Amino acid sequence: MYNNILILIASLFVFTNCNSQETENESNIPIPEKTLIDSMVLIKSARTLTVFSQTKKIKTYYVALGKHPVGKKEFEGDRKTPEGLYFIDAKSAVSKYHKNLNISYPNADDIKHATAQNRRAGGDIKIHGLPNGYDEKNYERSDWTWGCIGLTNTEIDELYKHIQLGSPILMLP
Repeated sequence: MYNNILILIASLFVFTNCNSQETENESNIPIPEKTLIDSMVLIKSARTLTVFSQTKKIKTYYVALGKHPVGKKEFEGDRKTPEGLYFIDAKSAVSKYHKNLNISYPNADDIKHATAQNRRAGGDIKIHGLPNGYDEKNYERSDWTWGCIGLTNTEIDELYKHIQLGSPILMLP
């Protein structure tokens, strides 16, 4: 199982290295109706979230990150977005940020690291839409979250509809 995840990660990383023209053109194309998203790669430095179905690249979203996005999330309140391999373990349509997908942060290593520093790892890291009541037409992408991955409401609606729970999300610097 672990080897399969490593192979998946390696193949996903290769597939995400596409030219930016292709990525820009695909952002407005809707995900086909019966497509199940089963893995994702976030590249923090590029502010991109690429989604896959059976190792086939489906779409890339441009995202907002935490206010201090450089570096791996270490502690509660550091406003950094995690790095590493996590999973989408829940989704909710009841949220103060439109819909959301829960990321399995913190894992055992994250908790161990924070505890060794006499700190809390934090949690509640999501892929989510805009704050409820915020008009999407006024949205300008910038890093505004507390460590989450921010999308527009239209984008999170699409991803929410197609995501398969348990899907891995590889979060890279």
